[in-house]
Amino acid sequence: MGGRGVMRFLLLVAVVAASATVCASQLSRNHYAAVCPDVETIVRGAVAKKFQQTFITVGALVHLYFHDCFVEGCDASVLIASTANNTAEKDSTANLSLAGDGFDAVIKAKAALDAVPRCRNQVSCADILTMATRDAIALAGGPAYAVELGRLDGLSSTAASVPGKLAPPSSTLDKLTALFASNGLSQTDMIALSGGHTVGLAHCSTFASRLRPTVDPTLSPKFAAQLQSWCPPNVDARTAVPMDTVTPRAFDNQYFKNLQTGMGLLSSDQLFYTDPRSRPTVDAWAKSEAAFDKAFVAAITKMGRVGVKTDASQGNIRHNCAAFN
Repeated sequence: MGGRGVMRFLLLVAVVAASATVCASQLSRNHYAAVCPDVETIVRGAVAKKFQQTFITVGALVHLYFHDCFVEGCDASVLIASTANNTAEKDSTANLSLAGDGFDAVIKAKAALDAVPRCRNQVSCADILTMATRDAIALAGGPAYAVELGRLDGLSSTAASVPGKLAPPSSTLDKLTALFASNGLSQTDMIALSGGHTVGLAHCSTFASRLRPTVDPTLSPKFAAQLQSWCPPNVDARTAVPMDTVTPRAFDNQYFKNLQTGMGLLSSDQLFYTDPRSRPTVDAWAKSEAAFDKAFVAAITKMGRVGVKTDASQGNIRHNCAAFN
C-alpha cells in the first residue's frame, strides 16, 4: 500500500466516527451500536487481510457491490448460491465475470463477525458488502467515507431477474443514462461510479469487438496493439487485463486521464470522452482527483440506498450469506 493509501486508511476511522448520516430509507451510521459496536473495525480487519493476499479484492468488491445494488436493490441477493431448484443471480450470464475474491472477502468478514459472540448473526450480508467495498477502496488509496447501515438481506435471488438491469459494455450513453436514472442516479453519478474501473479487471471477450476484425478508431493505436498482444485470437477465456493499465493498483483518477488519450478499455468507458455531453465531466476529473473523490463518494452513497430493505417483511439477516435462512 502506498503512503497515500495508508494515510487514507488511517483517516477512515476518524471520518467514520465523525459522521452520522441518516437517509430516507431508515439507514443510519450507528445502526449496530447496541448489538455489535465494533462491526466496522472487525470488517475492516478482515478486508485488510484479504487485501494483503490479493489486490484483485478491490475491483472484485466494487464490481460485486454495483451488480448487487442494480438487481433487486442493495440486498446481498447476488451472494446467494444456486440450488437444484433455483438458478440464482450470480449464475446469470451478466454476473459470470464477477471475481470470486469479492465473494470470499464478504464470507471472511462474516466469519470474523460471527467469531464475536455478541455480533453473531446480527449484521446483514448486505451491510457487510457495503462496508467491505468501502474499506477496499480506502486500502487502494481511494477516498475514505462513512457508510449508512441497516439494510436487510433480500429473500429472493434469480437469474431471471437480471436481464435489463445491467448494461453491456456496448451500451450507448443514452441507454446507460436511462439505466442509472431508473435507480435514482444522475449521469454525473454514473460517470463517477464508472471511475471505479480504475481498479477493475475485464476479460478479453468484453472488448474483443474493439480489436477485430477492425480496430475501433476511438482506441489509441499504441494501446490497441498492446491489447492485441495480450488478447490474441482464441485467447483463453479466463484471461483478464486491468481496466486501468497505467496505475492498476491505485484507486485514483487515472481512469479519466486514460479516456482523454484513447485508453478506455471498454467502449462504454471511452464514450464518456467521445460524447461531447459527458466529456466536460471527464476533463474535470482528469484534472482534479479531489473533485472525482468527492463525486464518487456522493454517488456510491446514493447507490447504497437503491432498493434497500429495512422492514422484516422484506428481508432478514442471513446466517449464511450464500443461502437463505
